[in-house]
Amino acid sequence: MTQPRWLRNVRPYGATAEDLLIENGLFKQRRPASSAVLTATDIDGQNQLLTPALVESHVHLDKTLWGQPWRPNSAGPTLKDYIANERRVLRDVKSPIAERAGALLENCIARGSLTMRCHVDIDPDFGLRHVEAMQQLRERYRDLIDLQLVAFPQTGLICRPGTAELMREAMALGVENVGGLDPCGIDNDPVAQLDFVFKLASEFDRGVDIHLHDKGELGLWQIALIADYTEHYGRHGRVMISHAYCLGMLPWSQVKPVAERLAALGISLMSSAPADCAVPPFLALREAGVNVCLGSDGIRDAWSPMGNGDMLERAMLLAFRFDLNKDEELAAAFAAATVNGALALGCDDYGVEIGQPADFLLMPVQTLGEAVVSRPVRQVYRRGELIASGGRLLESRL
Repeated sequence: MTQPRWLRNVRPYGATAEDLLIENGLFKQRRPASSAVLTATDIDGQNQLLTPALVESHVHLDKTLWGQPWRPNSAGPTLKDYIANERRVLRDVKSPIAERAGALLENCIARGSLTMRCHVDIDPDFGLRHVEAMQQLRERYRDLIDLQLVAFPQTGLICRPGTAELMREAMALGVENVGGLDPCGIDNDPVAQLDFVFKLASEFDRGVDIHLHDKGELGLWQIALIADYTEHYGRHGRVMISHAYCLGMLPWSQVKPVAERLAALGISLMSSAPADCAVPPFLALREAGVNVCLGSDGIRDAWSPMGNGDMLERAMLLAFRFDLNKDEELAAAFAAATVNGALALGCDDYGVEIGQPADFLLMPVQTLGEAVVSRPVRQVYRRGELIASGGRLLESRL
């Protein structure tokens, strides 16, 4: 039990100033902002913007080279070239996953992401070592962040003997989501891959998250097939399709019927808002009722030297990519980095409403749109306690 304290003079989502009572790490009560003198236990919100903490919906912490000496990108042009190059690079890296991923995780937390989904490679060459390392890391930071894991068959599932058995072992270890990758482009057998993924998810009652890079009509056909499997196995609201570039390559008249199925089945889409390829049409999908969230994907790894783990910057990149400049459009981009991610990850205990955990940000800006555009310094609170400010974790939290 912790002593109740008031969070004073804050503007939830940019609205009228309020005070919120925090007790035992939860928002318990709200009232109009009081002019009374601050007490010793009060948090002075200074009329700042109050929002929920950010949500990182898709990242690969186990692959990162964060904190390592600069390494020029040496990958070939194709997806399979990138996968092979990553294997070579990671074999040469001497720093353990806990050191690299831990440093990046601290950076993400300090920038305001307190909910995260991390895809973790499994492979017959190294078994479940990455999964075990990430589970240990999750335990280390459990007081600071809610971290979900996805068992990710980066080098293929059906085409790589021994991978299916490792996926099952990962579920038995408690990994929350079954991953997949380009059922056509990587495994060349979409029915076999999706059969295995959805049966495993149903058996262990887990979520599904499938990387889909395949382009054009082939990609769209696979999305429709994933929808079929979602419906057949009753995984409504528990499936994510990551990337889905194909949705930005085809006429909306062709995409719309599939989008309507995604909305009806609660299948979420994740985009990193890349600059180099087609991107799912954010506003049209949103209008159709599809939940679109954001993720960094790889950060400073063998795939790309880019990325900093700031989901406010990712929201800006989405806005920049689609020329979003109206306040309501910028607010939608902010939602993609917050509430949409929470919905996609199945987080019921999220938000700044009464009864929710007091995980929040305070920012010295007026609106959500200004937050997206300016990416201001922010204060990060976990269960009502300040854990980071100005992009750095407090020493007492390390």
